[in-house]
Amino acid sequence: MSASAFNPPPRAPYAADPLRSLGRRHPEAESASRTPFARDRDRIIHASAFRRLKDKTQVFVAHEGDHYRTRLTHSLEVAQIARSLAGALGLDVDLAEALALGHDLGHPPFGHAGEDELRAQMAAYGGFDHNVQTFRVLTELERRYPAFDGLNLTWESVEGIVKHNGPVTGMLEEPSWQAVVDYNAGYDLRLSTFASAEAQVAALSDDIAYNNHDVDDGLDAGLFGIEEVEPLPLIGPIIAAVRRDLPGIDARMLRLEAVRRMIGEMATDVTTETKRRASASGVDSPESVRMLGAPLVQFSQAMFEDLAKLRVFLNQRMYRHYRINRMRSQARRILADMFRLFMDDPAVLPSEWGERARSCDDAGRARHVCDYIAGMTDRYAIEEHRRLFNFEVWS
Repeated sequence: MSASAFNPPPRAPYAADPLRSLGRRHPEAESASRTPFARDRDRIIHASAFRRLKDKTQVFVAHEGDHYRTRLTHSLEVAQIARSLAGALGLDVDLAEALALGHDLGHPPFGHAGEDELRAQMAAYGGFDHNVQTFRVLTELERRYPAFDGLNLTWESVEGIVKHNGPVTGMLEEPSWQAVVDYNAGYDLRLSTFASAEAQVAALSDDIAYNNHDVDDGLDAGLFGIEEVEPLPLIGPIIAAVRRDLPGIDARMLRLEAVRRMIGEMATDVTTETKRRASASGVDSPESVRMLGAPLVQFSQAMFEDLAKLRVFLNQRMYRHYRINRMRSQARRILADMFRLFMDDPAVLPSEWGERARSCDDAGRARHVCDYIAGMTDRYAIEEHRRLFNFEVWS
């Protein structure tokens, strides 16, 4: 058996160091067998919100078919890419993986359609933002430990969830970000700086995963054909290369091989560009990454431009396709019906949720209703709507 060709790089000087973590909001004894960041990853995997991702969708609604990606499969794919990128860059793979696994916990059912509807329903009650909802899941809504609400993750993990896309000071005036403002008042997350390189890796891994897998799912669903993506940059040359390398390849295997190669090409681009930026900027510590003033982990300009063209195509041919529009419309009606009913008659909520909702003013009630709906899976939302609005399910 031949030895692996992979030669892991030495630990980067700007990698997050679990032995120097800023700790947890509620102090706990350290584990003898796991680093603090590995414990964060494990806590996310065991969270109820993580399990529910199996029936929450990206673009297609869950009942459209079991072979389309869900938030769970997407999160696992993001985590795999994040571990690979973090390893190639000499970063802490456990922290990168934890952030990748946890980044979508706040998404409501029905993907972007669900978020759009909850944002509309919550407009008069403090708004809704899936990134803030993820933060709230991790810091308060998950209740698994007797000593505290939330998962009590390390400072670095909470920071990475909040700031994975960069500084968020521009968002703090938004009503939907009030939970972050309140939390930050007692536990400073340094919201004006960038997050760790590991958090930036998780964010770019999300981009790599959804760009590739939306192409894969769109082709698989027949929303567009392989010949329509061949003129596009990045994916087009890759398809041509696959045809040259594997003449006579069938359509299914062509699609899978092209997507596999595109993931690899994007990951290589991020690794090369990040190393270039690290060398040019002279970053030599996690703190210097936070204070750099620009992202350290990034695509090259050429890759960024190619991806922008791909997103335009997907927006026109997939996200606005009439089949997707029909699913979005129906999904929004389901959530709107339930939100209005629960606000008008909280007694029909499950007992624990109903008691909380009845004891609040309108804004508080709306937030409890929103939390209940946001936690639903696609399948549960569909069934709950049927139970609430169709008498025939009683027969």
